[in-house]
Amino acid sequence: MEINSQTNATNPVQITDDGKTVAIISYLSIIGWIIAYVMYGSNKTQLGAYHLRQTIALFVTGIITWMVQMFLIFIPVIGWIIGILLIFVYLFLFILWLFGFIAAINGQEKPMPVIGKKAQKWFKGIN
Repeated sequence: MEINSQTNATNPVQITDDGKTVAIISYLSIIGWIIAYVMYGSNKTQLGAYHLRQTIALFVTGIITWMVQMFLIFIPVIGWIIGILLIFVYLFLFILWLFGFIAAINGQEKPMPVIGKKAQKWFKGIN
């Protein structure tokens, strides 16, 4: 009995991730987002664009929150109290990041709560 095992060397198997790598890398940091955006330029996928929009909205929201906190910290007492309360906003942003990151790992286009659907409208230029 002979087992026929032929390999096709002329057509190697090409593995694609359908944008999953771009989606995951975009959540790692702002530098990760830039790297993911560059990668997306050579392999445009719907999943990659979706998560690029989600993460840029998350980063912009975080930066705006930080700017508000830096402004309020100079107002005696009330500014400090509001600044401390903004820590809960950062915790909420982390939870949003976690939701988005898990969706990217699973290859899903699930919007983050609160800002996810708006992110798709705000940054529709990333397509």
